[in-house]
Amino acid sequence: MAEYVDPSDTAPVIELGPGTGAITNGLIQRGVDPARLVLVEYNPSFCALLKERYPQATIVQGDAYSLRDTLRHALKGPVSAIVSGLPLVTKPMATRLKLLREALALAAASAPFIQFTYSVAPPIPKSLPGVSTEASERIWMNLPPARVWVYRRR
Repeated sequence: MAEYVDPSDTAPVIELGPGTGAITNGLIQRGVDPARLVLVEYNPSFCALLKERYPQATIVQGDAYSLRDTLRHALKGPVSAIVSGLPLVTKPMATRLKLLREALALAAASAPFIQFTYSVAPPIPKSLPGVSTEASERIWMNLPPARVWVYRRR
């Protein structure tokens, strides 16, 4: 997931549902400055853990599925990427589409919305007006096998 994020950019990177920080670690190992990270986590215990592990990051306790309201005071400009570890396929399609629309509205023009899934089908349809979609190869070494989907505004 981290390979889709430009580590040399200076704009913020939003991570949705960081949990204990597995993807966060991948972003930092890729070279993303921890001070660029805006971690949106719902669980207060995970927020406390994230604050300990990533003191330079901005931790926002809130609902990623209401992203615009959750990040109202946390961002000053467009973000360079949105990385999502949320279990999107468990949500109704209307909720998934709302999240994607809100995320891309916060993003710079070519910024990626990066989502992984264990599902064979894409978590958000591939043919949305004004949105380009690409998918990684299936990652067979992951158990269960996963795939990364990347959505961008056209």
